[in-house]
Amino acid sequence: MRHVGILAGAMLLSACGLKPMYAGGAGGQVAQGLAAVEVPAIEGKAGWLVRNALVDRLGAAGSAVPRYRLDVRLDEKLEGLGLLSNDAIGRERRTLRARYQLVDTVSGAIVLDATAGSDAGIDVVSSEYATIAAEQTALENLAKVVADKIVARLALQLREGQAGGQ
Repeated sequence: MRHVGILAGAMLLSACGLKPMYAGGAGGQVAQGLAAVEVPAIEGKAGWLVRNALVDRLGAAGSAVPRYRLDVRLDEKLEGLGLLSNDAIGRERRTLRARYQLVDTVSGAIVLDATAGSDAGIDVVSSEYATIAAEQTALENLAKVVADKIVARLALQLREGQAGGQ
């Protein structure tokens, strides 16, 4: 009886029109589209981290002629939050926001204009070294999260654009 339920569920899912995002693996349309995205340098340390994470996720290192260019502008903040009884900051919040545009290099048209962001909380401890290390680790993690969000949105846009005949 259990197998019948699983089979029925699989049949229902196949009828709903869901398709895997990365169908075809590295040779699929979405993977090929992502590999054709060039990421120019982004200003600052956060920009360097985000760009490296994007290049890793896009697979653009070995790509031939890029079809798209991804322009990214970052807004990074580190602000103190919790005040302790001695007026020292006990908690910090690091935010990283990206505004990005996917530009078709052939026509110059903006294919996608969107934003992505994330934030992290940091405990401020008595050791200044530990606090600085926590701030840097938070920035590295935020860069990866923002890059993941950007790549997921790009993959969705490229899949919709190819399905729509672009």
